[in-house]
Amino acid sequence: QVQLVQSGGGLVQAGGSLRLSCAASGRNLINYVAGWLRQAPGKEREFVAAIRWNGGSSYADSVKGRFTVSRDNAKNTVYLQMNSLKPEDTAVYYCAAGSYMSSRSAYEWHYWGQGTQVTVSS
Repeated sequence: QVQLVQSGGGLVQAGGSLRLSCAASGRNLINYVAGWLRQAPGKEREFVAAIRWNGGSSYADSVKGRFTVSRDNAKNTVYLQMNSLKPEDTAVYYCAAGSYMSSRSAYEWHYWGQGTQVTVSS
């Protein structure tokens, strides 16, 4: 079992930056692919970024070049740095842990953080 606790998020103007953190307890997060997904009102949860234990990462096209996922294995923590934020980035962001870098759908992820609201004003 892995417990994921998120922090960060909030309200920011378009063009601004935010950083989300996701701290894991229980099993070591190094055993999993860590990911970030988001869900806007009325929409399905969508993939944002993923990172494997050695730092290899992948991104959704909509955030590529603006968001950076990273992990500190010593702290058992994953981060999502979000720059050049746009109003369309407004959503509840979730960190997740799973088995595969190819995971994109919500059902492919095994463990979830509690979610944190990110609101980008225009």
